[in-house]
Amino acid sequence: MIVITGQTATGKTKLALELAKNIPPPGGGELINFDSRQIYKYLDIITGKDLPKNSEFIIQNLELKSKYNIGYYSLAIYNHLKPFTTRLWLYDVVTPDQYFSSFDFVEKVKPVIDDIKKRGKIPILVGGTYLYLKHLLYGFNDNNVPPNFELRKKLNTKTVKELQDILKKLSPESFNLLNHSDVNNPRRLMRKIEVAISNSADLTDSTDSDRLNPISSGFIRFHPKIIGLKYQDKSKLRQVIEKRVGERLENGAIDEVKSILKMGYKSSDPGLKTIGYQQIIKYLNNELTKEKAIEDWINKEVQYAKRQLTFMKKDSNIQWREI
Repeated sequence: MIVITGQTATGKTKLALELAKNIPPPGGGELINFDSRQIYKYLDIITGKDLPKNSEFIIQNLELKSKYNIGYYSLAIYNHLKPFTTRLWLYDVVTPDQYFSSFDFVEKVKPVIDDIKKRGKIPILVGGTYLYLKHLLYGFNDNNVPPNFELRKKLNTKTVKELQDILKKLSPESFNLLNHSDVNNPRRLMRKIEVAISNSADLTDSTDSDRLNPISSGFIRFHPKIIGLKYQDKSKLRQVIEKRVGERLENGAIDEVKSILKMGYKSSDPGLKTIGYQQIIKYLNNELTKEKAIEDWINKEVQYAKRQLTFMKKDSNIQWREI
């Protein structure tokens, strides 16, 4: 199994497709998304799915009894001008109003990996949501903390905002590692608070490199080669993100948000708690000018890219490439 990860806007999908078409026989690799934003349906332009127009989504639930749509897009790739097709899995799994945690990802991705291997192909995981990858390869390390039902009873009276504030105070790194779904999931927040209090320490799932277990069952089972992409010049990161945000606005980012809101989805829905969507929604609600919304979008993307690298650098199994 091959994994392509790293900072946002580093060309991960482009590299993954290049590898997929060159794995023998040509086209012998299949892509699996592990970007927590591209998991969502309708979130296309701002998340950068970059699918060809009229791409067909083929549902293939792989014997999973699931409320989620597990399937793939068929992509045309070319090797020496000869066309081949490959599959891109785990786009458009849930609607914007559904929660999708790292636990959900691990549960859904394993049958996909098995299916790809059974057909003699090589799985190529591509994305930047490191928590998804970490939990797949190294497992969940808060399972040894027993449930505290008395604490849960007290926390159950709190709002999501209050739970977020409690976790931020107890364990800022743990809070920052939560994906966009988990940060608004009261059950996940309560569990993180429970773990942090139980251990009287800053447990984060990814705080220290020694929390990664390279002999875990997941790592041994998949035996991955992990390639990480990062920027050599930090100033280039901002330039690339500014260019990408501009392109996505030209490609219809604002109309995409209008369309999603017209469907009945709300800014408080898990999928729309996403960089880009939040800023445009504030612009549409006259809370920000267009210029301020774009500036905030760019700033948030840059901050996110820096956090990605901070957490990923603790994984000594990642082979880094600077761009």
